[in-house]
Amino acid sequence: MWMSNFPLVKNSEKQNMSGITMAISIAKPQIDEEEVAAVTRVLRSGMIASGPETREFEREFSNFVGCEYACAVNNGTSALSLALLAVGVGPGDEVITSPMTFVATANSILSCGATPVFSDIDETTFNLSPSVVKSVITGKTKAIMPVHLYGHPAEMGEFRRIADEYNLAIIGDAAQAHGAAVASEMVGSLADVECFSFYPTKNMTTGEGGMVTTNDEELYSKMNSIRNHGRPDNLLGVYEHDRFGLNLRLTDIGSAIGRVQLAKLPELNRIRARNANAMSDLLEGTATIVLPTESAGVTHSWHQYTIRVSDRDGLSGYLKERDIGCGIYYPRLIQDYPHLEKFRSQCPVAENVVSEVISLPIHPGLTLDDIEKVARAVIGFIEG
Repeated sequence: MWMSNFPLVKNSEKQNMSGITMAISIAKPQIDEEEVAAVTRVLRSGMIASGPETREFEREFSNFVGCEYACAVNNGTSALSLALLAVGVGPGDEVITSPMTFVATANSILSCGATPVFSDIDETTFNLSPSVVKSVITGKTKAIMPVHLYGHPAEMGEFRRIADEYNLAIIGDAAQAHGAAVASEMVGSLADVECFSFYPTKNMTTGEGGMVTTNDEELYSKMNSIRNHGRPDNLLGVYEHDRFGLNLRLTDIGSAIGRVQLAKLPELNRIRARNANAMSDLLEGTATIVLPTESAGVTHSWHQYTIRVSDRDGLSGYLKERDIGCGIYYPRLIQDYPHLEKFRSQCPVAENVVSEVISLPIHPGLTLDDIEKVARAVIGFIEG
């Protein structure tokens, strides 16, 4: 059940995702009685599958990101696969993406019968480099899938120029970028379609769930149908099937949680930013650490606070010995996994960065005293 691993408490002493108790965890869903009440209301209504609650969640989410349409699905991976199907990606097509991301990014491409093409990243933001992307476009390229890694928006303006030049679709992997923005435009409104995850570790959660956003009515109509076995207009109980489809629907139970979480998101992100800034102030000037940055003109959602340090594994062990959680996102490039290694390409920046990244806890359940404890431990390890 959605509450079994994450009890209703607000202090920072929690189990991490592996079940090991840490005094300061790397992530903790901010769930309280409001979510419980919302779920109870839906359960008592008897409408527990995808229905009116989901439609309201979609409306509220599209308003939040500033786009015309939002399509709720059962998880973030489904969101990516649905977006790819809607823009017409299929066998023989290539989709350019980052090698430094969660494996779902590439798996969604494979799920459509297409080929992932891995392109190198920017050393500062860890996001896909537009200039490198342009160099790997071929006649088979159908789409570009930038990842807003750790919550820092990708260079969507540059990707739009490239996409327009080569007539390509842009599918944003926004699984970590709830509330991120470029100038006044929020992630979710910057690509042809953008895909969010609501897994429990994200900035907001529905337990499991995802969302696809777009300003394109035709793409929305396709996604609305595909997620419901190809039925027209997402109708339930109708035995008309206009196209290939799957069951990717989000339940009203999950949507009820999502609506409460969405209302909390600006404040939760404010606390994340506060904690991130405090961490940077404390770690500033520490030898051998490269701190994360927030590029000019963007709003970072601070899903992860990720530093670079040469002895990443040593620091990880040191922190865990002191009951401080941390995360390595990611321990290896996804092109190094057995089912993806045949698509491996030369990505020297990503290969260097992936061996050094480690994420420190800054989630909204932490106090500034917690942040100071984490920072002092990091400094203690570095200074020996």
